[in-house]
Amino acid sequence: MTTGIHVDVLPQLDSVSIDPNTPLIVTDADEVLFNFMQGLELFLEENDLYFDWKSFALRGNIRRKSDHGAVEAEHIPELLDKFFFLYAERLPAVEGAAEILAELSEYAQVVVLSNVPPKYADKRLKGLRAANMDFPLIANVGAKGHVVRHLTQDLSCPAFFIDDIPHNHGSVREHAGHVHRLHFIADTRLAKLLGPAEDSSARLDSWDELRDYILREIEGA
Repeated sequence: MTTGIHVDVLPQLDSVSIDPNTPLIVTDADEVLFNFMQGLELFLEENDLYFDWKSFALRGNIRRKSDHGAVEAEHIPELLDKFFFLYAERLPAVEGAAEILAELSEYAQVVVLSNVPPKYADKRLKGLRAANMDFPLIANVGAKGHVVRHLTQDLSCPAFFIDDIPHNHGSVREHAGHVHRLHFIADTRLAKLLGPAEDSSARLDSWDELRDYILREIEGA
């Protein structure tokens, strides 16, 4: 079923093969596999901007050094597009992500479901490969529940969704409620600004904790 999936995402699903008899991990990239905020701060510095850290949101927190005024909301998409163009393939990897995903891949399939703009999917793939995380990538548009439902609809084993954004957990709970929803935010500064996602199954704070949760559920299935 492909209802609710963006037209730019549909062709990508054809290239991802899911074994219905093997557990599946669907993981976000930014602030899960890659240190998004570290890269964003470098980018903002290069453009005489800074992040204010008053909330989890980008809007209202990206400010000009010249007058400390917030960058207008209508300019944020253009700024993020430039950021992804320059940084999508060179963001630093989150500590432990590559090593633990390699370990988990002995027990489960891994798919990266990232809201990187589809036109920069190749850059994200290069970044994943450079960081030793050469897994299938879906460059998603919008909330993630419909895509997770599509990926898991024939699965007879446990499935896991890892993401930092609360509304993505809500979307997955609504459309693929059988999936374990693991809330993880790599940057501790960002994590302090946001409590556990209301619709998540668990809030975990490291890749060690993610590994332990996933292996426990796989072994208990």
